[in-house]
Amino acid sequence: MKKILLVLLMAVLLPVTAFSQSRFNGLDMNMGNLYRLSDAKTRSISPENFTGEKGRGGMADPADKDKPNTANAFNAARDLGQGWKVNPYVRIKPGETFTMAEIEGPGAIQHIWMTPTGKWRFSILRIYWDGETEPSVECPVGDFFGMGWNEYSPLVSNAVCVNPGSAFNCYWVMPFRKKCRITMENVSDADAMTLYYQIDYTLTEVPSDAAYFHTQFRRLNTNTTSDYPIIEGIKGKGQFVGVYMAWSVNNNGWWGEGEIKFFMDGDTKFPTICGTGTEDYFCGSYNFDREGKYTEFCTPYSGLHQVIRPDGTYRSQQRFGMYRWHIMDPVRFEKDLKITIQDLGWRQGGRYLKQQSDIASVCYWYQSEPHARFPKLPGWQQLEVN
Repeated sequence: MKKILLVLLMAVLLPVTAFSQSRFNGLDMNMGNLYRLSDAKTRSISPENFTGEKGRGGMADPADKDKPNTANAFNAARDLGQGWKVNPYVRIKPGETFTMAEIEGPGAIQHIWMTPTGKWRFSILRIYWDGETEPSVECPVGDFFGMGWNEYSPLVSNAVCVNPGSAFNCYWVMPFRKKCRITMENVSDADAMTLYYQIDYTLTEVPSDAAYFHTQFRRLNTNTTSDYPIIEGIKGKGQFVGVYMAWSVNNNGWWGEGEIKFFMDGDTKFPTICGTGTEDYFCGSYNFDREGKYTEFCTPYSGLHQVIRPDGTYRSQQRFGMYRWHIMDPVRFEKDLKITIQDLGWRQGGRYLKQQSDIASVCYWYQSEPHARFPKLPGWQQLEVN
């Protein structure tokens, strides 16, 4: 019995981490290694400490009210002064790009929290690693956090959480060796945005086999080919770790018969991995249906977390938000990767219907650098939720 208990205890305590090495560096924490000491340093960037430097948080002064984004809450703090929540947020004007963080490495982003105002499709999040001129992350902020329809819906998962009232949280670990730069662009031609944010990171050694985090946004409105490209043109070695999809259906009836396909390492006409249906890939079944209606669900690794139901007049205008995180089952590739999903429903007589839906997606993956250049992000007119 004692031997059995010892084995169980070791199974709980031994760290199980993608970055395991002889000297724990604190880059990836989990319930199995939280007890281990580390030389890693914890830092955090927010509008109250733009640099994340030690001992320099909460230094904003109401007297600096005329300097942009240095004392935005000066009026509320006018009776209390320095140290009393003087600059908790920033304002980003139409057409303006704001640098949220510049961090010297080595280290890793561990958590990002933010609550942007306005139309989330018009706020573009970009992340650059190690002095890149082209971003490795480029995505409308709402879609990055699984909120592509600019409407709040609770999302509870291991990688992304969206909490009341509009709190976006990301827990993807993002290692870098030399530098990390994070920006937010307001592509709206009319509205300024208010942005509260906090970026929590660690300064620590980064293992030689640690890859860089990437995301790419795509949208087809409408998807005239009925074969939607989640991602194509990935070159290099890495692993696909997840996808979020915002799917608007332009016809009645069930819409998710399409198969997802992974073309990797030289695949041409036929993929190496082929799914059996859209709801199956997102870890549901039978139309996500319980008692004749779509049923939302959130789990650590997959979910149909958002269903926007029509008002009964225009029954075809159903909108869905879905995520699938490959945290326990990453899809690894050596040279290249392309992922497609069929836009397929039913028509009368039990036949498949090639649909023309409004589909947007965010693909998440890790890979060695350099990465292939992303397609140009469309302007606000093509990003807008209609």
